[in-house]
Amino acid sequence: MTREEDVREAARLGASFVGVIMTESPRRVAPGRAGELFGSISGAPVRRVGVFGDEPVAEVILAARVAGVHVVQLHGRAPAPEELSQLHGELGVEVWRVIRIGPAGLTAGQQSAFSDAEGILLDTLLKGALGGTGTAFDWDAVAADVNHRRAGRRLIVAGGLRPDNVRLAIDRLGPDVVDVSSGIESSPGVKDHLRMAAFMTAVRRTTPAPAR
Repeated sequence: MTREEDVREAARLGASFVGVIMTESPRRVAPGRAGELFGSISGAPVRRVGVFGDEPVAEVILAARVAGVHVVQLHGRAPAPEELSQLHGELGVEVWRVIRIGPAGLTAGQQSAFSDAEGILLDTLLKGALGGTGTAFDWDAVAADVNHRRAGRRLIVAGGLRPDNVRLAIDRLGPDVVDVSSGIESSPGVKDHLRMAAFMTAVRRTTPAPAR
């Protein structure tokens, strides 16, 4: 999110989470600006997500405090165990690890990520981009591995979701959260409120398959 009116509309439509990007991206906002955006829905039952890349953990902690986030989403390198402990200890937030899925599906190295974070976010691997590309990965190719390893952790699915395909993604992977950005935009960072409403309607019409 980059605009107050979009944050408020997401809350009005019943979104459980709203997020801001505080790393390199066309949608990047400064921590202070992120706090202003979140402040526009003060009191609403919506959890606030801060998205980061490869920033040092001290920078992530400072930015997350200024913005006032409930969730830290890590899109960059795999954090060391002591870094995760520091995030939890100093912020008391939920941490989501991002796994970027390429043509090979879920690799052996990525499978270990399921043991060290409260949430696992699956996104599409595209060279030179952390996310927000509007490209989906092969949901069927990873469904069995993901459901075998999720073990009660929050599963978040991103990558190319739109009002016309989110029901299929939910059917294939049964996620706890679906994460959309470019699929409801008129331009980077500018949300289309009609598309937002259509996305929420599609999600509400879907009953996730039970985790296997």
